[in-house]
Amino acid sequence: MKKSKKIVSALVSAAILCTLAGISFTSCSSKKDQKGSVRYLNFKPEIADVYAELAQVYEKETGVKVVVETAANNSYESTLMAKMATKEAPTLFQINGPRGYANWADYCSDLSGTELYKHLSDKSLAVTAEGGVYGIPYVVEGYGIIYNKALTDKYFALSSKGTSFSSMDEINNFAKLKELADDMQAHAFDLGIDGVFASTSLKAGEDWRWQTHLANLPIYYEFKNNNVNLSSDETKKISFEYGDQFRNILDLYLNDSVVDKKTVGTKTVVDSMSEFALEKCVMVQNGNWAWGQIEGVQGNKVLPENVKYLPIYTGVSGEEGQGLCIGTENFYAINSQASEADQKATADFIYWLYSSETGKNYVTNKLHFIAPFDTFADSDRPTDPLAVEIANWMSKSGITSVSWNFTLFPSQTFKDSFGSSLLQYAQGTKEWADVASSVVSSWEKESSAN
Repeated sequence: MKKSKKIVSALVSAAILCTLAGISFTSCSSKKDQKGSVRYLNFKPEIADVYAELAQVYEKETGVKVVVETAANNSYESTLMAKMATKEAPTLFQINGPRGYANWADYCSDLSGTELYKHLSDKSLAVTAEGGVYGIPYVVEGYGIIYNKALTDKYFALSSKGTSFSSMDEINNFAKLKELADDMQAHAFDLGIDGVFASTSLKAGEDWRWQTHLANLPIYYEFKNNNVNLSSDETKKISFEYGDQFRNILDLYLNDSVVDKKTVGTKTVVDSMSEFALEKCVMVQNGNWAWGQIEGVQGNKVLPENVKYLPIYTGVSGEEGQGLCIGTENFYAINSQASEADQKATADFIYWLYSSETGKNYVTNKLHFIAPFDTFADSDRPTDPLAVEIANWMSKSGITSVSWNFTLFPSQTFKDSFGSSLLQYAQGTKEWADVASSVVSSWEKESSAN
């Protein structure tokens, strides 16, 4: 691999410098790395400040240096590639599942002997290969349609409403969701809103909620209903047979919105979450990580007790039993090319984060993670409303969560291309048939390239 050659070249250069200084390479390295340090390449820009604070707390408590760098939205793989070829390569990075491990296998240490892995509640969640453990999930997350119960209750109380619904508990498929949303849109003035749904952020780099998260639904159903083996080459082609269902919910988002759909190319995720927090809309699609964004908006009007979840219904047969999209694409990996001291320091850091009282407090209350480790008692679990909703939906009888199959998407290029097509569709410059066709061809092309 080219990446391996660059690492080897860097090591040779270091050895030459030590030799010129009259010191053996082993001694030179061991003196430098005797204590070890941690360098983490963070995936989520929205929590970069929390990690920076956490690094300072850990260094003060243990004396071990932790450097946190954050990749920009949709640039993690390219940033990681660039960093791995430098002397500032991360000791801690993340892979997004089996496909991510395949790309970075040369840099993933076996974590089966680490304390963090020993405390993983469900070890089947880990990324494994040939008896080794190369990725440990550090958070379980979920996403769906977030809604403001205060506003839905206000709608149900309207004497002029055009539906017979009296509770969100009655909304369990797309047909009902569309009937509700369309009538809410018609009563926007009565509800004091600009639209039912927050703006659909289709600006480049801000479109991950649609080209990844929403796109998970049709791929999940295609793979599930066709009994596709997810670890086989069967996933290298798709027919996008549930593309019309994807279009159903996308059109609803675009038409019953706070903004004209021709403007969505300028909208960001921050815009969407602000619209929800300021009660300019009733609903927004996002994950449980969004509570911090809602709560942090200046002038936020949404009370925690009114923040609820609804599954993303698209019109698939039998979706009345569908739950939220639950899973993870966040797996810790430790750089096997780092010094032993740095690898140990890194393993110690992530165990501290998920086992110490200080670390667990950050995980639960500042990072807002739902942690998959038995070091967390019920009292340690997140209490923010979206995390509570995730737990509630996971425990509902007769409800099946939608697994995260977007970890099988062939590349970022595929997702970017899909997002670009969605923007053109929203602006009326591309027909849906062409969008669907490009999804199929781009998937196959990118799968063949990997």
